[in-house]
Amino acid sequence: MKLLITQSNYIPWKGYIDSIAVVDKVVLYDDMQFTKRDWRNRNIIKTPQGLKWLTIPVEVKGKFNQKINETKISDPNWNIAHLNLLKQNYKHSKCYKDVIDWIETIYLNCKFTYLSEINLYFLTEILKFLKIETDLIDSRSFILKGDKTEKLINICKDIGVNKYFTGPAAKEYLDESLFSNNNIEVNYFDYVGYKVYPQLYGDFNHNVSILDLIFNCGNYSNNFVKSIK
Repeated sequence: MKLLITQSNYIPWKGYIDSIAVVDKVVLYDDMQFTKRDWRNRNIIKTPQGLKWLTIPVEVKGKFNQKINETKISDPNWNIAHLNLLKQNYKHSKCYKDVIDWIETIYLNCKFTYLSEINLYFLTEILKFLKIETDLIDSRSFILKGDKTEKLINICKDIGVNKYFTGPAAKEYLDESLFSNNNIEVNYFDYVGYKVYPQLYGDFNHNVSILDLIFNCGNYSNNFVKSIK
């Protein structure tokens, strides 16, 4: 059984979705400290003026040590603002008419208090659209003990998996020997080799939100996520 342990991201890029499609289960590890200017509460879309961040406003003043799953939204109308920006910038995309009702419904129904709830909600709906059936598990389901690596290993043991997946950046700090000592195989994702799809506004960019792919390719979006069969 294959397991990915990762923090939740807002409307993540296709590589994040691809990594989920590879594995059997994903633990959304939002017991980690919330970091500003990261992917937890923002992502990138394309516009006629270039790349633009869509950022969910969150409460951070005086809450330096708060966890991702403790982070609250500071403006309840953020969803309407983001929806309007998506409509404005993707109204000329090839599959706009096919997907806008679905996207609008998601945004209008997103009335959660906590960032983790929002990210899980969007991720769940996006996976349904792409027909990815990987199980999503909240890290609060586990009793987390030990240092950072021990917590990861203990989650693997609790679930009963023997293959742990992570991003290529983890090669710099991950102690693979600790996993090996616990009979857990470490695998790193490969985020290269993605096909180019029809995209608006100039030079192609792979690193934008998955919604860019969905607006431009609709029901054919699966063809551009490597691990979806």
